[in-house]
Amino acid sequence: MIGDLYDIAVIGGGAAGCMAAICASGAGARVILAERNAAIGKKILITGNGRCNVTNTLPAEDMLEKFGSAGQFLRSALFSFSNEDLMEFFKAKGLELKEEEKGCVFPSTGKARSVTRILEASLKENGATIAYDTRVTAVERNDKCFVLITENGARILSKKVILASGGVSYPDTGSTGDGFEIAGCLGHTILPLRPALVPLTVKESWISELQGVGLTNVRLVCRYGKKKIISDVGDVMLTHFGISGPLALDISGEAVSLIEQYKELALEIDLVPDRRREELEVDLLNMFCSKGGAQLKTLMQEMAPKRLVSMILALLKIDQNKLANQVMKKEREAIVGMLKGFPLTVAGSLEIASAMVTAGGISRKEIDPRTMMSRIVPGLYFAGEIIEGAAKSGGYNLQQAFSTGYVAGDNAAKGTLKDIS
Repeated sequence: MIGDLYDIAVIGGGAAGCMAAICASGAGARVILAERNAAIGKKILITGNGRCNVTNTLPAEDMLEKFGSAGQFLRSALFSFSNEDLMEFFKAKGLELKEEEKGCVFPSTGKARSVTRILEASLKENGATIAYDTRVTAVERNDKCFVLITENGARILSKKVILASGGVSYPDTGSTGDGFEIAGCLGHTILPLRPALVPLTVKESWISELQGVGLTNVRLVCRYGKKKIISDVGDVMLTHFGISGPLALDISGEAVSLIEQYKELALEIDLVPDRRREELEVDLLNMFCSKGGAQLKTLMQEMAPKRLVSMILALLKIDQNKLANQVMKKEREAIVGMLKGFPLTVAGSLEIASAMVTAGGISRKEIDPRTMMSRIVPGLYFAGEIIEGAAKSGGYNLQQAFSTGYVAGDNAAKGTLKDIS
């Protein structure tokens, strides 16, 4: 197996690598998939809290916006193999899918293992060779083919190579950055690797007192200079080091990048984003008047969790046991300010190993977006997280992996079969 000459060698058995190998082998190419783990899709199994948010129902044009500056590069891939194409792929294989909040799509079984089983079965059905426990540490190019050198010294020969080894987030899944080292040795530029979709750390030490407090239907506003990042409305979890949860993860990629320049960022949590400040002031005044004999801390729990209410009043130096009809105008205005913008200072993030996605990577400028082939090394293709750029949470990053994998596999196979004919 190892000594044979393959048409295409795919490095990495994640979403991108599996789809590349499935597509290429399905087109008739002789494919080998080298996976360093004992099974494919180890990272897929932990996505979506073990349920695997496969994709999103958002139209392709809108989905491209989720990738920011990388959107234009991904246009061809996301239209060549769209979210509808991906959902049809799984349905045709017998896996039913279900759409949940905000267009997120999950397997109806609620288990990520259902996704990896389909991928593995498809690889075997198409005749692709899967080399498990095979870590490729280097790739060399000679006049005839590529030579993949494994950790144990074995060599795999292939006419073309698809590098889909992921980033450096969650290294226990096998994403330890091997692909970046391989690409760098072949002449590619590796842009600085940063965490994306990662919990953020804050400067305030008292945040530890709020560990475990969950906030629903809130909005985050992160300020830097005269500009700001405004999140959607959603959920946040306060931790002993800062903030986590969907909204924090979504702004983290941009926030981490900005911290390099601004050192720290002013963050506000709008606890009542559905009401303007003026409306909230009227609501509080009416509440305090109609329930004047009730304790302030009790009334405020209608707008925020108990522990957060205690922290707000402590920060404002307002007696928690004060009755509502004893609250002064300035105190009421200060409370409104806290409810509309509970202040924190973002100082950084958890390490990249704790991130869901790696930002940075192989420069998009060095990859043909129509084929995913290297502009530097003919016959070398890229797919998935290894490529520079990342999106918010919601299934978009997995869709990117499947789409770029499909395009890489399809074009690598077309080129190989054309050479044969």
